[in-house]
Amino acid sequence: MSHDDLGTAFTARAPARRVVSLVPSITESLADVRAEALVGVTDWCTRPVDLACARIRGTKNPDLQGIERLRPDLVIANKEENRRIDVERLRARGVPVWVTDIESVPDAIRSLERLFDHALRWPRPDWLGRARELWCGDRLPPVTRRVVVPIWRDPWMVVGSRTFTGDLLRRRGWENVWALETHNPEQKRYPHSTAEAIDSAGADVVLLPDEPYVFTPEDGPSSFVRTPTELVSGRLLTWYGPSLVPAWSSLER
Repeated sequence: MSHDDLGTAFTARAPARRVVSLVPSITESLADVRAEALVGVTDWCTRPVDLACARIRGTKNPDLQGIERLRPDLVIANKEENRRIDVERLRARGVPVWVTDIESVPDAIRSLERLFDHALRWPRPDWLGRARELWCGDRLPPVTRRVVVPIWRDPWMVVGSRTFTGDLLRRRGWENVWALETHNPEQKRYPHSTAEAIDSAGADVVLLPDEPYVFTPEDGPSSFVRTPTELVSGRLLTWYGPSLVPAWSSLER
């Protein structure tokens, strides 16, 4: 018997053959190893683009009856992305659920290692070892850039404290302004803000990802007049999985 990231006991009696993923980045991670085992994913699971399996609505409103009909050996959820009530309702139906909890890059790598080893009982993919080599060094580089990362608008929301994205940026020498107490005294993970506050925060650049909100050249940059903006891949900033390897070199550039 093992335990998921929240300490819930879990027993995997054989390698998982029918898996439902409620987490887009984990969907990509699993598909890279055994795409044929995925029987259900959310509408937000966009990678790989040719994934052929049932869609069970969104991360916050999954079709619980639809999931049960898929007869999964395992459902994979995340504390941040999925609702506790949905996990509890699935377990009450006798559906095994493994919940991940990730607030940093090392958290993500450890969580994925445990997921493959104990819940899925699949071999670890090569990219997972490479990601550990790249991202889990003992020393953080000096700060070379101060950034703000909006993830939504109307209302504006930004990446705050204790987040995977903030830790990923810091490990490449980029400081997330909204992780500082001067801007985020309550240390919220995804605080609300305004375009004016973001623009006057003293960052060197506002990074505008293409997910979860799809910022584009026509939607986002014009909101800021003082601070330069850069459009970036949301997958490379917010997903944990195979994207961790290209994210290392992409952020360096």
